[in-house]
Amino acid sequence: MGFESDISFPNSDVVVPFSVRGSQTVASPLIGEVTFGEAVVFYGSARARVGYLFDHFLLYGTGGLAWSYDQVTRTQVSGFPVGGFATPGTVDTALLWRLGWAAGAGLEMPITGNWTAKAEFLWTGFGRHSEAFPAGAQAFDSDLAMQSIRLGLNYRIGNSAPLSDFLSKGPSALETNNFAFHAQATYLHQYDPPFRAPFSGPNSLTPNIGRETADVTLYAGVRLWKGAEAWINPEIDQGFGLSGSVGAAGFPSGEAYKVGADFPYTRLHRAFVRQTIDLGGEVQKVDAGINQFSGSQTSDRLVFTVGKIGAIDIFDTNKYAHDPRSDFMNWAIIDTGTFDYAADAWGYSVGATAEWYQGPWALRTGLFDLSVVPNATALDPHFGQFQWLGEIERRYTLWAQPGKLAITGFVSRGRLGSFEDAIQLAAITGESPNIAAVRRYRSREGISMNLEQQLMPNVGFFARAGISNGDIEPYEFTDIDRTVAAGFSVSGKQWGRDDDTFGIAGVVNGISGVHQAFLNAGGLGILVGDGKLPHPGNERILETYYSFPVLSSKITLDYQLIVNPAYNRDRGPVSVLGFRVHTQY
Repeated sequence: MGFESDISFPNSDVVVPFSVRGSQTVASPLIGEVTFGEAVVFYGSARARVGYLFDHFLLYGTGGLAWSYDQVTRTQVSGFPVGGFATPGTVDTALLWRLGWAAGAGLEMPITGNWTAKAEFLWTGFGRHSEAFPAGAQAFDSDLAMQSIRLGLNYRIGNSAPLSDFLSKGPSALETNNFAFHAQATYLHQYDPPFRAPFSGPNSLTPNIGRETADVTLYAGVRLWKGAEAWINPEIDQGFGLSGSVGAAGFPSGEAYKVGADFPYTRLHRAFVRQTIDLGGEVQKVDAGINQFSGSQTSDRLVFTVGKIGAIDIFDTNKYAHDPRSDFMNWAIIDTGTFDYAADAWGYSVGATAEWYQGPWALRTGLFDLSVVPNATALDPHFGQFQWLGEIERRYTLWAQPGKLAITGFVSRGRLGSFEDAIQLAAITGESPNIAAVRRYRSREGISMNLEQQLMPNVGFFARAGISNGDIEPYEFTDIDRTVAAGFSVSGKQWGRDDDTFGIAGVVNGISGVHQAFLNAGGLGILVGDGKLPHPGNERILETYYSFPVLSSKITLDYQLIVNPAYNRDRGPVSVLGFRVHTQY
């Protein structure tokens, strides 16, 4: 016997939310033509479980209370309702709660250690509910029933895994010979206090606001054959970056995407196959981790990856500054600001990469799909716009301390706009420059340097620098034509707190003269555009953070100072305070 409670957010996409929905169109002389719709925003249940334990599985039944939070709409398609004031195109919206029941049955069986897997069928039913629509002078009556098949994983807390260990260390890793599951959850809140802002534009950072993001990711993998692994990473995302993730070229939150949502939604960010071929050399131990089975590999090897991934999973990596869930947060510090890598609005693309490790050297190359238009939510379905990536890496030892230096280059081929063309067209039309109006098929290139150097045990230094074509609009990442960044990461082992980390870094971002003229004329970039830019200057950013463990999570306190946000000396400086909670197993 037992008890369980759950909550579900059935949102398959931020672009088209509420995947559990339905509608019906009716017409009559009294109301005209009207479409009624209902969508489930989220729902949950609280249920008892009663079952019988067989030798290798548990068969159970479950039942209890259910509830849902729904959105109902009435859309006037044509005509006019008698007694109402709705006109064609009028949409009435209301939110309502429903109470009901849930009943079902399931099967649960052990996998390994304290982990079990379950499959469950659940039926939920809710009574009728009426909602009045004033514009249509009409009430809307509906009922709701849902059936679902659920697959899940459970972690049993007991004698072999006491509650104290679970709270302090989290669950043990779930990995068998052929399957592995890992997960992470991150919450990040940022606030920018009031700052000087004599004028603003569509892409300006707004003073005195706070925003949060939250995400939960599942990493599920399977071994296919010798050296081959397949992984998928479904993720639940929610929240917004400051000002909708605009206002600074070095945006302060790497956890904030270029789209956001009030309610959680689900995306499949990664789905890929990786093949490793050993070529000899020293045998290296590989620990289990995110998107990685435990095992071994040789120092000389080939690695091929195909599928949907982030280009920065493989290129421009740095152990001290690369993960906004555990180290720095600013976009231009965790990645090279000029590295305009192929990606959708969430930072992922479809492509293939090849890596060759030989002694202290590594060569990498890749081909990725670009968005259908710059900075879009959808990738080019025909791969007609694409990006080539190349990287050479040299690992070395300097004064008995390990380090590496990597040079990364990219060439994007797609429909891109020239800043000069946009300015000239605006002079003819008398309007603000519209970069989309002058796009044609062309190339944009960039090159960057990435340094990672241990100075002494528990103290690391990193540096990045990059330059890209400043005459052509950036395609995917952010509005930076040249950048230099450097910083330090210090482990708490230096002062007796082994799991703490202190980091400090700075970055200077710049854009070309024609890019400045485009913004001054009222043009808009990916993240910047204050309506005018009479006094341009380099964007300068300082970030420092301190992270420490609390139970099985890591807490991070972060501060950023942004001088000349969006290259505008008339606005700011801006302080950004950050708080992050992260846990993973």
